[in-house]
Amino acid sequence: MTECSRVLMVAGAVLLASSGIGRAETMIDKAVIDSIRAWLNSPVVATTLEDRRDHVANFDQAEVDALDKRWRAEREMRDQPLVASVMASPLSTYLLRIQAMSAGLYTEIIMMDAKGLNAGLSSISSDYWQGDEAKFQKTFDVGPDAVFVDAPEHHDGTGTDRVQVNLTIPDAAGVPLGAVAVEVNLTELARRRALGL
Repeated sequence: MTECSRVLMVAGAVLLASSGIGRAETMIDKAVIDSIRAWLNSPVVATTLEDRRDHVANFDQAEVDALDKRWRAEREMRDQPLVASVMASPLSTYLLRIQAMSAGLYTEIIMMDAKGLNAGLSSISSDYWQGDEAKFQKTFDVGPDAVFVDAPEHHDGTGTDRVQVNLTIPDAAGVPLGAVAVEVNLTELARRRALGL
């Protein structure tokens, strides 16, 4: 294949993905899911979620709502103890590194504990409680092997199509510990596949 043909093939794949014609259901295949599951096997993931399971076990909805309200308020403030406690955690450091090492494939990673609260983030989220959203309800609430691929969206700022891939994170016994939402850059995924990467 000539260099010109390769460039045209990549350009076509990128155009296909960015036009919304490329379907997330066919692009988010077993290889993508397995790749995410591979880095979820890190001890920092299990340790953090196990610790948080014990910590949040007795939180009632009023406490969850209060924490979510506090998170939203802190995002507008200079002093952010709750936000900082999550962002400075070893798990968030790990997720930030995973996102950076993906070289543009992952644009956001949110890890949730058994209550649907942020356990680790690659960047600050708009809210603290994800338990009322499909990323948690269609994974953690469904079972240990649940995978939910949301509808793709176009990101105007970068001109890319993105999709949220959500998985339950089980413990060694298969009991759900939490869930993860990984925003995948479909345009970048299409480019890599066109190059055979």
